[in-house]
Amino acid sequence: MPQTAPKNVGIQIQLSLAYPAFRLEVDLDLPGRGVTALFGHSGSGKTTLLRCLAGLERAPQARIHVNGQCWQDGRHFVPTHKRALGYVFQEASLFPHLSVRKNLTFGQPASKDKTELEAMAERLGIAHLLDREPERLSGGERQRVAIARALLTRPQILLMDEPLAALDLKRKQEILPYLERLHDELEIPLVYVSHSPDEVARLADHLVLMNEGQVVASGPLQETLARIDLPAAFADDAGVVLDTTLGAHDEEDRLSRLDFPGGHLFVSQQSRPIGHKLRCRIHARDVSLALEKQHDTSILNLVPAHVTGYADTDNPANVLVRLDASGTPLLARITRRSLRILDLQPGKPVWAQIKAVALLD
Repeated sequence: MPQTAPKNVGIQIQLSLAYPAFRLEVDLDLPGRGVTALFGHSGSGKTTLLRCLAGLERAPQARIHVNGQCWQDGRHFVPTHKRALGYVFQEASLFPHLSVRKNLTFGQPASKDKTELEAMAERLGIAHLLDREPERLSGGERQRVAIARALLTRPQILLMDEPLAALDLKRKQEILPYLERLHDELEIPLVYVSHSPDEVARLADHLVLMNEGQVVASGPLQETLARIDLPAAFADDAGVVLDTTLGAHDEEDRLSRLDFPGGHLFVSQQSRPIGHKLRCRIHARDVSLALEKQHDTSILNLVPAHVTGYADTDNPANVLVRLDASGTPLLARITRRSLRILDLQPGKPVWAQIKAVALLD
């Protein structure tokens, strides 16, 4: 199915929307491909921004361009039903009296190519569910049907408003691989609202941090997560995301080696083949620092780096140290006493001792 976006396009949003106790002020230029995550605490304005993008909320003064098309400016406002978008809500909102197949084809021309539906059903793992009614589906299955229905409209952009929020952990784990597959295969942009750091780390390419209606930061995921100048509200789960390649298997110790530009990491043995791409997350709280490489330690992952800066955290006894490991940013959360004893200053070489690596694939 064609999902190719025009060349040299993206999403431009400038808007101001005031409520009695809340004001949304946004000026964003987002990529025209990949997953952009809108992340922040409840009430930060994520869903309101998404609804404005969809035309479900109308900001009087706004400029919204998607893939080279003007959806709103000072003179024009394109209504939601005329915007080439797909929207997936927290609840799947399927028609309970229609089968999965009829939910997918509802409102579409009878002449529409049926092979497209079959291919989409295969892509999202719902081909065996086409003749079932929604009441016989799990929450994860219903959401996959909702995603398929949105994509079958051939949108220029897919909007997802916390699509996993209503699911338990088991159902979330069931649907995440399908979202990752969409991330790899779709040529259109996907804007994903979430307050889950794990979902963002696993799926996003671009990250927009929001707080009290304001955009605090916006940029590529790895770079934005590694910033230390963000409000303390975003430091609770501070850490970085690395894209790695499976480099080797150690059969004797049941370990696998992940390679990245700054070095390598050892994790529990993986079943994937050598060369497989794996995304992993390293929390700042799981990184300690040493001035010399330690040999009598149980920590396997020792990465050479140098200090580029540090900042206060929400806990006055701790600081967040930013490191550069041959171009790969890392974060370490250490005590202020350790900072002083080790005399950590920008440019100082250190060894990052990584106690835990969370695989996101």
